[in-house]
Amino acid sequence: MKVLVIGGGAREHALCRSLSLDPDVTALHCAPGNAGIAEVAELHAVDALDGAAVAALATELGAELVIVGPEAPLVAGVADAVRAAGIPCFGPSGEAAQLEGSKAFAKDVMAGAGVPTARSYVCATPEEVEEALDAFGAPYVVKDDGLAAGKGVVVTDDLETARAHANACDRVVIEEFLDGPEVSLFAITDGTTVVPLQPAQDFKRALDGDEGPNTGGMGAYSPLPWADPKLVEEVMETVLQPTVDELRRRGTPFSGLLYAGLAITSRGVRVIEFNARFGDPETQVVLARLKTPLAGVLLASANGTLADLEPLRWSDDAAVTVVVASHNYPDTPRTGDPITGLDEVAAKDAPHAYVLHAGTRHEDGAVVSAGGRVLSVTAIGSGLTEARERAYAAVARIGLEGSQHRTDIAAKAASEA
Repeated sequence: MKVLVIGGGAREHALCRSLSLDPDVTALHCAPGNAGIAEVAELHAVDALDGAAVAALATELGAELVIVGPEAPLVAGVADAVRAAGIPCFGPSGEAAQLEGSKAFAKDVMAGAGVPTARSYVCATPEEVEEALDAFGAPYVVKDDGLAAGKGVVVTDDLETARAHANACDRVVIEEFLDGPEVSLFAITDGTTVVPLQPAQDFKRALDGDEGPNTGGMGAYSPLPWADPKLVEEVMETVLQPTVDELRRRGTPFSGLLYAGLAITSRGVRVIEFNARFGDPETQVVLARLKTPLAGVLLASANGTLADLEPLRWSDDAAVTVVVASHNYPDTPRTGDPITGLDEVAAKDAPHAYVLHAGTRHEDGAVVSAGGRVLSVTAIGSGLTEARERAYAAVARIGLEGSQHRTDIAAKAASEA
């Protein structure tokens, strides 16, 4: 199978790494990719938001499966353009991707499907904002209705901060605060059948102890030793299958990756948000544990044949990812700094630990930073403690001036396991 992956972050590097290990994949292409993906796939220049250009590239390469990684191309309808060219595509239609593209649309779908979520108001005027903030009180949860690369949510006890964020957005969803730990659960679906993956937990705040501003994610781990063994089964019954059924009932079937961000509250599981694609950095740890070859699973989603698949096989190992971010992230990050130590990690830590590139590029023969989140250092071990030790040993070998990373990824879960 010839496969083309669209995107250029650590999520896409994780996908390409897994696909490169799949014996059924005969040729692997990625557009636009990054410096790390170049080691496992042939890179091509493309405007990832231009459906016609992506479809043309896929046709030219003779791709038999296209995987659209990021949310913006999905919301822009890139998967529709690929399918219109007669090529199987993993990823929802532009219409179905509104589940991530519009928080208000997602709330409407959840209401129709009877999915448990936070009570909320959709606000478009300062007056509506004031009413909603007053109705819920602190802590305030204010979400930009549209795509914001994981940074459109403000959770704060400060009324002025909440008001300022709300009024800076065209339309916002203001909702009640959900207590309890958060969990990410991915499911692969063809619009009818839903196949859940293993749950993971990510770390949204920039600093240790969940302090500092929200980010796209500073690390993740899987499995979750503290979670109820029946969690996946419960979320399948109450969240994932009803959502897929509701979208199909509306005439906007969802095929691809359905990502449920969940809060395990004192009143049960509640949906915080849906995403329409693999999450970053959770993908890095989930795929590290998946033993079933990936390409056939994603092709079955694209072709509507998931019901025929054997059950997925998983490693008992634990996986931990630590994100190395550039100076000043999540504000305007500094880029262009050389990265050292990558060869040393490959020589000394493989195969138990490896580096997935996020914001990198080649410049004058060197690998340099090219974004906010630069690297995802991923490790596996017999338990979370060993996986953490291996991940942080690899992080210590990497040099990037002014870089930052959290030192407490999976620490609490490892101590309780």
